Amino acid sequence: MGVMRKSAAEIERMRETGRVVARILQEIAAAVRPGVSTGELDEMAEELVRKHGAKPAFKGYSQGGKVPFPGVICASINDEVVHGIPSRKRILREGDVFSVDFGVVLDGWYGDSAITLPVGRVSEKAARLIEVTRRALEIGIQAAIPGNRIYDIGAAIQAHVESHGFSVVRDFVGHGIGRRLHEDPQVPNYGPGGKGIRLKPGMVLAIEPMVNEGTWEVEELEDGWTAVTADRKLSAHFEHTVAITEDGPEILTLPD
Repeated sequence: MGVMRKSAAEIERMRETGRVVARILQEIAAAVRPGVSTGELDEMAEELVRKHGAKPAFKGYSQGGKVPFPGVICASINDEVVHGIPSRKRILREGDVFSVDFGVVLDGWYGDSAITLPVGRVSEKAARLIEVTRRALEIGIQAAIPGNRIYDIGAAIQAHVESHGFSVVRDFVGHGIGRRLHEDPQVPNYGPGGKGIRLKPGMVLAIEPMVNEGTWEVEELEDGWTAVTADRKLSAHFEHTVAITEDGPEILTLPD
């Protein structure tokens, strides 16, 4: 399927979905502290999703023959890059680096966002990794303008990340989003710039750099979902759903 461009009315629908994602993610973030389990946060997320009249985007999701994902949130701790499975047995501890990837579907339209949070006080390197990754998302979004090419986004992200001595994950990339959680095009977080399809108004992209402290290489655990860094060093992840407009990028997953 080719790249689906959305009308102004459709982007408004996605804007509504994005606001719900942002509000719930804010509430989850406020509940993160040492001693809380990722299972408790997942239960909280599901209750909030229902309260907003939406449905979880991830729960029951399957791709490539995988077992359906069991959680409402992806809850990844420390060396877990993405797709960590929430559990009452996974307790957050002081100094952890905790990533929450979260999405909903509202009236048939998807929204997707991710944040990485320090649990209590974290090491200086962990704090720097989180901040570099957060800034990498901002820089990638700034490159999402009409006329640029898809790899210009990743080239900007990669240059920023590597200038700080970290690495960009290659195995997982961003994606188009709309009536489906994953649409064309794929949105790499690495270069070279000047390659790939040209960005046009009406495209909506989930831009999501995943940045590792050490090697960019990852491995998948036996649960079939959780991806971890190959060297077991820390990882961070940020994501926004972004509409490409004539006036530049618009982040749809911002709180009010």
